[in-house]
Amino acid sequence: MIDSLDKIKGLRVTVMGLGLNGGGLASARFFAKHGAVVTVTDMKSEKDLEESVLQLKEYPSIRFVLGRHDVKDFESADLVIKNPAVKRAGNVYLDAAKHIESDVSVFLRLTDAPILAVTGSKGKSSTVSALQYGLQGMGFRSFLGGNITISPLDFLSETGKDTPVVLELSSWQLADLRGKKLLKPEVAVITPVMPDHQNWYGSMEAYVADKKLLYADQTPEEFCFCNYDDQWGKIFASETAAQVFWYSIKPLPENLCGAWLDKSGEAFFRLHAQAEPLRLLPNEIMVPGSILKENVMNAAAAIFLFVRKQRGSFADTALSDLELAAKLSAVMKTYPGLEHRLEFFYEQGGVRFYNDTTATVPEATAAALDAFTEKPVLICGGTDKKLDFTPIAEAAGKAKEIFLLAGTGTDLLAPLLEKKNIAYRGPFANLDDLLICVKDCVQAGDRVVFSPGATSFGMFQNEFDRGRQFKIKVQQIFTT
Repeated sequence: MIDSLDKIKGLRVTVMGLGLNGGGLASARFFAKHGAVVTVTDMKSEKDLEESVLQLKEYPSIRFVLGRHDVKDFESADLVIKNPAVKRAGNVYLDAAKHIESDVSVFLRLTDAPILAVTGSKGKSSTVSALQYGLQGMGFRSFLGGNITISPLDFLSETGKDTPVVLELSSWQLADLRGKKLLKPEVAVITPVMPDHQNWYGSMEAYVADKKLLYADQTPEEFCFCNYDDQWGKIFASETAAQVFWYSIKPLPENLCGAWLDKSGEAFFRLHAQAEPLRLLPNEIMVPGSILKENVMNAAAAIFLFVRKQRGSFADTALSDLELAAKLSAVMKTYPGLEHRLEFFYEQGGVRFYNDTTATVPEATAAALDAFTEKPVLICGGTDKKLDFTPIAEAAGKAKEIFLLAGTGTDLLAPLLEKKNIAYRGPFANLDDLLICVKDCVQAGDRVVFSPGATSFGMFQNEFDRGRQFKIKVQQIFTT
């Protein structure tokens, strides 16, 4: 068992699953850097993994076994680092391993940083992103890792008792921690749970059982946020040993403590049953819609409890509860959102711009329109991937104006809009011409949202390239 860095040197470590998203790469780099004898094995070919292999070239001692696994690499290893996406049950390679860990479990064994952990089905990434933003805004030197594609091993050496760490944990990452008693978050947040990964789990019960590991080893000194609006939240609350705080998109009963949104859109937090609620967020923040606001509210409430508990150690001891809530409100209202997901990124002349390029299906564009209280200017369209564009056409009445970017998907959407007598401008062959036209039409108070509802091939490398180009061109065109 690894409980200090000096025990790594000379260990024979097999990293199962190099991948392209951080975990395997970080593990290989971490163990090679600390003197382990590292073998990296992946079923993908060297060509498929070229980008990750190149990043490890500074460690010539690493041995690569790519395009296959060899059971001998598992039998001979002192330690196997498992990729979360690899099933353990019935795996002949893992069955041959003496000891199995993950990058998250190794991190938890070696750090003494306080942990704020988040799991759930929807909203995990925006919640952890808001947590990190809020902690830094409150003056903490904090770190963010986990399922958000940043391995915590990358920043292990920089952590300590005064550096809170935010972890986004998938059900698979939690499953890899089962029985290890390593995860004891100061604050746990479980975002709404709904059917997901049923092709892997086969039942909701099995899926939820892994989610429960987030709070399995918490104590009454720690906190757990549960969703008051669904059945799973109530089950979690009945099981955890931690202090339960609820969250809801509507006011909570006065005998419960937690956070909620009122009809005006303001967020409030009640520290104790029957206590006078504290105002946690104003009715208007940078990110639109009640779903995103709920995630920001949960992050703010988690930070409130964390800071309050740390008084006397490394947190500001001068703030009263009312002052703490007010300071948090001022910080969190400026949270811009997660990149590419209804991301507020720019304002000019009273016009706000939002980048929602990861909306690659029509339903996501319809949801983006629902997120705004006033009709936004919508930019959409792109490449067809055999989808029905009816959801955009049906929601199009919620847009003040519609600008279409050319593509095979737009060719299918335009007739649907015409059938409903909904006017649109375009299609435009490029973003420059489209945005110049938008500039001539918008006025102070408008919200412009780029939510394509389609893929981006042909005009852009991918949806992320599309979002980056949109942000650059908006700032170029609207500042001239």
